[in-house]
Amino acid sequence: MSTGVARTSTIVGVARAVAWRSLKTFYSKPSLFLPSMIFPLFFYTAFAGGLAGIANIPNFDYAPGFTTFQWTFVLLQGSMFGGVFLGFSMMRDFETGFMRRLFLATPDRRGILVGFLAAGAVRAAIFMVMISIVGFATGVNFSGSPLQFGMLVLLGLGLSQVGVLWSAGVAYRVRSVQAGPLIQMPIFVVFFLAPVFVPLALLQGWIRGAAEVNPISRVLTAARDLVAGNADTAATAYLVLIGLMVVLTVWSLTALRRAERSGA
Repeated sequence: MSTGVARTSTIVGVARAVAWRSLKTFYSKPSLFLPSMIFPLFFYTAFAGGLAGIANIPNFDYAPGFTTFQWTFVLLQGSMFGGVFLGFSMMRDFETGFMRRLFLATPDRRGILVGFLAAGAVRAAIFMVMISIVGFATGVNFSGSPLQFGMLVLLGLGLSQVGVLWSAGVAYRVRSVQAGPLIQMPIFVVFFLAPVFVPLALLQGWIRGAAEVNPISRVLTAARDLVAGNADTAATAYLVLIGLMVVLTVWSLTALRRAERSGA
């Protein structure tokens, strides 16, 4: 077996073990699993129900309706946070010493990161199934085709990977759960500086300027367009996600090398 094939086999084996452990731990503990489902449902209920009057403002012309407008936001936000919160698992593993043992037992530590990426994708997929069931049962109007629904799912999965890579970069650098706010707050800020409650064209002042340069705005707009049956903006959103993943892959791998040099 060549060196390249052996290394790939090692990475895959490590990734499979890390992903399985992460998913088993998460779904076997209600204290971890339930909040990740309840909080997005709370946001969906609060935004779609409590703020429904926003749909009556002039020029709010999103055809599928305000409930669907907010459902799309919650689907993407929940998918991304499913990846972000894996950073907490990484930091707990550092504090308990498990990550050090994993480093010692793993010839190529990139497999650890790949495992968390796989776990993030699975968690996002399960979440999107759940929020889709709830959404369609409560009046979400998906006007696109099955292909466009698949394209929407890809956007959610892409954001989950962005979340994992971001949180891994923080976790590998800080290696303490006290750094939790460093993981969460930038993601909250970026998401809520996007056009959350109204289309981008209706925003005014500094918030519009922030939303226009916010890469998440492109992804969110494309997702809402797909729900409405329009795929014209999807290519831009995919390019944004690819760019974010390239930058954050460098961010997370350099952090991984730092953790290795420190002895974790």
